[in-house]
Amino acid sequence: MRKRLFILLLAASFRAAADEKPKLARNVILLLADAAGVPTISAASLFGYQRPQALYIQSWSHIGMSDTSTASDWVTDSAAGMTAIMTGRKTQNGVISQGPDAVRGRKDGVPLKTLLEYAEERGLSTGVLSNVTIADATPAACFAHVSDRGMLGEIFLQLFSPRFGDGVDVLAGPGRKPILASVSALGKDLSAEAAKQGRAVYSSLDEIPSEAQRFLSVTDGSFDLDRAAMMAIRALSKNRKGYFLMIESDAHTDRAEAGLTRLVNFDKLIREIAGMVDLNDTLLLFTADHSFDLRVRGGGQGEPLLKIASGDASKMEFVRVDDSHTGEEVLVLAQGPGAERVNGFFPNTEIFRIMMAAYGWPAEER
Repeated sequence: MRKRLFILLLAASFRAAADEKPKLARNVILLLADAAGVPTISAASLFGYQRPQALYIQSWSHIGMSDTSTASDWVTDSAAGMTAIMTGRKTQNGVISQGPDAVRGRKDGVPLKTLLEYAEERGLSTGVLSNVTIADATPAACFAHVSDRGMLGEIFLQLFSPRFGDGVDVLAGPGRKPILASVSALGKDLSAEAAKQGRAVYSSLDEIPSEAQRFLSVTDGSFDLDRAAMMAIRALSKNRKGYFLMIESDAHTDRAEAGLTRLVNFDKLIREIAGMVDLNDTLLLFTADHSFDLRVRGGGQGEPLLKIASGDASKMEFVRVDDSHTGEEVLVLAQGPGAERVNGFFPNTEIFRIMMAAYGWPAEER
C-alpha cells in the first residue's frame, strides 16, 4: 500500500512539473555592445581590472554563441547584424529592417516587423538608447525600415509615422547636427514634424520633464548613457503591461583605449541595471551585433595591457588591432525569465526568437 501511494505521489509530482509553464518576462532589456566580440570582452577585463573574467557579465551562467553572418556575406555591419537580432531575418549589409531582397540605396526590400513593433502592437512601452548617433544602424533597426543606413533623415522621421502602436516612447542619444542636416536636406523641419505628432525633440537630458513617460532627446557632443538608462527605465516601468528597451554602447576598438573604456563602463551600467530591475519579470540579454579584429598577444600581471611598443609609438606591445569587423561568433548572455533558452551555438536570428519566447509571443510566419 505504501509503495503504491509513493508511486502515485511521484507520478503526480512529475505531472505537475510537466504542466508547469516557464515564467514569462514582462520586460526585456537588450544590452547591445557594438563590436564586442569575445577577444574584446576578454581584453576589457584585463584592461579594466588587471585580471581575466572580472566583468560583471562574465558571471552570468546562461551563455550561447551567435553567428553574425548576413544573408550573403560572412562579415556583417551593424545594419544587417541588428536587423537579424530585431526581426529574426537575415538581410544585406547596409540595410535597415528590410528583407534580403533590398539593394542598398537602390531598391527597398520587404519591411520586416521588429521586436519593438511587436511590443508597440501589444501596448507595451518601448525605448531606444545609444551613445552613438541615435539614427545610426543599431538603434535604427529597432524602429525604421530603409534600404540604406546612411539615410539618417528618413530614419529619424519614421519615428513620427509608426506602423504599430504610438511609436517609440523613449529615445535618447547623440547626433543632433547630422540628423538635423539630413532632415533639412529632405525639405523638412524636424521640430515641425515632431509637433504634428504632439512631440518635442529635446536637445539635452536636462530639458526632459521629470515625470515624462515619453520623450525624445538628441544631443550634440557628449552623451550620458548611464543617466539616460536610469531615466528610461523609470519612465518605461510605469506601464503595467511591461516594456522593451534596447541600450547600445559602442565597443569598437579601432581606438583601443576608448573602446575598452566604454565596454568596462557599459558593464558597470549593466550591473547597476540588474540591481534596479526585478529579475523575476525582466529578461536581461547581452550580445554584440558583430566582432572586431582585436587580439591580446602578450603581457602579464603588473604590466599595462595597452603598453606602447618600444621604438614605435603607433603600435602596442601586447595588443594587436586591425580596423575591421570580423566574422566569428559573438557571446549571448542572459539572466531572468527566458534566459534558459540561451545555450549552445545558434544564428543571430535566434536572438529575436529568444526574446519573443520570453514574452510568450509567437512570431508571425513570413
